[in-house]
Amino acid sequence: MIKHQFDVVIVGAGGAGLRAAVEIPEGNTCAVISKVFPTRSHTGAAQGGVGAALGNEEEDSWEWHMFDTVKGSDYLGDQDAIEIMTQDAVRAIIELEHMGLPFSRTPDGKIAQRRFGGHTRPENPADPDSKRIAVKRSCYSADRTGHVMLHTLYENALKKHVQFFSEFFVTDLIVQNNVCSGVVAFDIATSEIHVFHAKAVMLATGGYGRVYRITSNAHVGTGDGFALVYNNGLPLEDMEFVQFHPTGLWKLGILISEAARGEGGILLNNKGERFMERYASTVKDRAPRDMVSRAILTEIKEGRGFKGSDGTYYVQLDLTKLPREVLVEKLPEITGFARTYLGVEPEKEPIPVQPTAHYAMGGIPTTVDAEVIYNEKNAKVQGLYA
Repeated sequence: MIKHQFDVVIVGAGGAGLRAAVEIPEGNTCAVISKVFPTRSHTGAAQGGVGAALGNEEEDSWEWHMFDTVKGSDYLGDQDAIEIMTQDAVRAIIELEHMGLPFSRTPDGKIAQRRFGGHTRPENPADPDSKRIAVKRSCYSADRTGHVMLHTLYENALKKHVQFFSEFFVTDLIVQNNVCSGVVAFDIATSEIHVFHAKAVMLATGGYGRVYRITSNAHVGTGDGFALVYNNGLPLEDMEFVQFHPTGLWKLGILISEAARGEGGILLNNKGERFMERYASTVKDRAPRDMVSRAILTEIKEGRGFKGSDGTYYVQLDLTKLPREVLVEKLPEITGFARTYLGVEPEKEPIPVQPTAHYAMGGIPTTVDAEVIYNEKNAKVQGLYA
């Protein structure tokens, strides 16, 4: 058994874990433990962009962003946390830009933004109760936003001398009397046990999409962090809330980004109808993901889906009306996926899609400062964050 001592140990090397790592102050030691090499983390599969009300292309505000988020959660979201997130999102994007993240750009050099599902603003900005219309809020880098984010953060973490333990699997937390003082892990290559002692432990271990057969999640998305907490007698919350992305490749679940619809792609049923006009007459195909996913299932259940060769059903995502430069410059990855995995040429024919398990909305209960709590009185597990 090998013992290590660090000021901070972070479990998970995706976007959240690396963003936390680069924030650790100088003079403190930091270890990041990951069961895959950091740039193989699932953040690298994120495509379409990150929501922040920069207002670079259209008038926008964090209040409008907050309204969309609260409404999109069916008013079940933590509104204090949502307020903090939407206010802080602008700063977070600017910080990533300063770290070197290569966002796509507007003609005058600002961070480019595009329309995304559920992103709206009042048609009359002076009247917050006026009809909501789609707004360009998603900050993106073509359709490889997660990929460039992950590499940018990894490079910055290396610059700050963060120590990485790649291909290590964490098996337990060291928790006693509601104080967390480290983790136990093993080296996957050698099976050697390592004990990491730390003043602070942060869990950034991703979701559990792999419990579903059709999912956009990588094979590493098996909910390990949830198990670590649960096995130590700590609670989990809202685990029933799982986001299904409406457009995964048929049969495979591989993500076809919302950016495709943000750039003008439309969903069609077997009658050639743009069916989202029935379910969200204003924003249509850019409605929130749960609405679009339910709409697709309704179309299929009511006999308007396409029947595949294996007996399963799908609808079509039509990008054929988009200019070729949009497909090449803004959507190169998803069009490549369609060609590679389904043999479909998106410039000439629609892409078969179906809803795919995408995002774990529930998880480890925390304060807005990421401190893990273990009861309804918000009592904290000292030294444990998520």
